[in-house]
Amino acid sequence: MSRPPRNPLIPTLNGVSPSVVALPCQPPGQTPWTTVADYLAWRLPAVSLQQWCERMASGAVLTVDGQTLPPETPFRAGMRVHYWRAQPDEPAAPGPVHILFRDDHLLVADKPHFMPVTPSGAYVQRSLLVQLKRLTGVDTLSPIHRIDRETAGLVVFSCRPQDRDAYQALFRKRQVHKRYEAIAPTGTSPLPAVRHSRIVEDPDAFFRMREVEGEPNSQTWLSAGESRRGLTRYALEPVSGRRHQLRVHLWGLGRPICGDSFYPVVLRGPGEPDDRSQPLRLLAAEMAFTDPVTGQQRHFATSASLSWPDGAGA
Repeated sequence: MSRPPRNPLIPTLNGVSPSVVALPCQPPGQTPWTTVADYLAWRLPAVSLQQWCERMASGAVLTVDGQTLPPETPFRAGMRVHYWRAQPDEPAAPGPVHILFRDDHLLVADKPHFMPVTPSGAYVQRSLLVQLKRLTGVDTLSPIHRIDRETAGLVVFSCRPQDRDAYQALFRKRQVHKRYEAIAPTGTSPLPAVRHSRIVEDPDAFFRMREVEGEPNSQTWLSAGESRRGLTRYALEPVSGRRHQLRVHLWGLGRPICGDSFYPVVLRGPGEPDDRSQPLRLLAAEMAFTDPVTGQQRHFATSASLSWPDGAGA
């Protein structure tokens, strides 16, 4: 589904697109919100009431028509408020961003491990999207697919809003050939050529997925390559695009990907500090499709590579 058009009266700020929140009706029995700042501090508690007041005083909270809202603005149900995400204690970037291809319609970049595609968690300015907007000056960049924050490799962006849905439809209709690489245990059982399973959210941990009985909703083609000291480099070609699909499929085959902090057990949950010395050995390596806007055959390959974990050298 394509996004609604961005409000042209609300600009981006240092590459960050504005977020919007609609003020609801006052819930019965709850202490009423007196001001907009009261509601924002309740709705988005990661930012304190004092910080919201400071943001509003600096002109960083706006109405739909681009007017600034002072800290004393009364709460009014139905009002739509725009603001920009900010993270004052943002971690250092986990690595450089490389632009591999760019024309009037597409931009293809290599993302390092640990960097989110869009602003999330502790990363705003150092998310891939915001960095690319600042590098290129293209304020309308939008990712047409996603990869996990822990995964490195190719990410493709649409440059023009009018082209975005056509590119996103390629992924919805499974018309993109994708190849990933992973390093994981060699395993004791034969590697199947394809893995089918039903993947659903883990009811005990929202950030994890799991395989369950039922009609398959995921499919991955697999092949094994070079092996070193009990580890193998695998080529993975997902047909579907379930969240954490490759990680869950290899885990289900008794081959959890090296450096995975969620599978088979949770080593670090969301929001906990990363161990950058142990990246997830998963790389979005290649992508190919017929460009729906230009009709060209597109093929992109990453400039990155996966390193063998310590102790698995030649």
